[in-house]
Amino acid sequence: MATITQEQFAAALRDSALPVPEGIAAWNAARPLRRFGVYRNNVVSGLIGAVASRFPVAEKIVGEEFFAGMAYEFICLHPPRSPLLLSYGDGFADFVEAFEPAREIAYLADVIRLEVARGRAYHAADATPLAADRLAPLDEGQLASLVFTPHPSASILRSVHPMVTIWAMNAGEMAFAPIDDWHGEGALIVRPQMIVEIHRLPPGGAAFLEALFSGSTLAAAAGAAFAAAPDFDLSANLAGALQAGAFSDLSTGDDHE
Repeated sequence: MATITQEQFAAALRDSALPVPEGIAAWNAARPLRRFGVYRNNVVSGLIGAVASRFPVAEKIVGEEFFAGMAYEFICLHPPRSPLLLSYGDGFADFVEAFEPAREIAYLADVIRLEVARGRAYHAADATPLAADRLAPLDEGQLASLVFTPHPSASILRSVHPMVTIWAMNAGEMAFAPIDDWHGEGALIVRPQMIVEIHRLPPGGAAFLEALFSGSTLAAAAGAAFAAAPDFDLSANLAGALQAGAFSDLSTGDDHE
């Protein structure tokens, strides 16, 4: 009897075009085609369901049938490496970006990246958001040298497409309407309490928060934001980030003396 490896068995489960591996037998058949087919269908259906559960908005955009076909191709090329499927599909956006049948839906990959960020925020560590009144006693010089600690759940995404608007319309967060002003959008994804929130960022907001999250001082981050968007509003963006719960702590130059 031929010896079957785990790699051969797993590959045959994922790809229906492959034959039942040599070496598989059952009490009532030398080559249990039907039984293996049922097992194969259950495995593939389960993985497609796992991918769909992570990306419900992407599935709604393209439809269940197209999404299932796309997910199947992804599964064949990128099988799970762990029995825990919590993070399975993290690379789905990169796959979709290069998936020829979806090429005309240019924004789809970024919507998927937004859904990945939502999932990561949901499972991130809990932390109390930084209160805005922590800034009240600081003078102007101290404000310029502030360094903020990002909230564990917070992340920033940028897209050349209006990904936040598209996501919100398909997630039921806002009514469907034509997008007449098609422009790129940045997003802050954060879970300050129990619910994951997605905030569309104003001009320069993504550059500002990316700089702060990387450890830049408030003054340096403001400079990066003004370079990205000359109409950047520092006060409004900082207040919005604090209100959204984007930070968990801060430090000043005095803290390092």
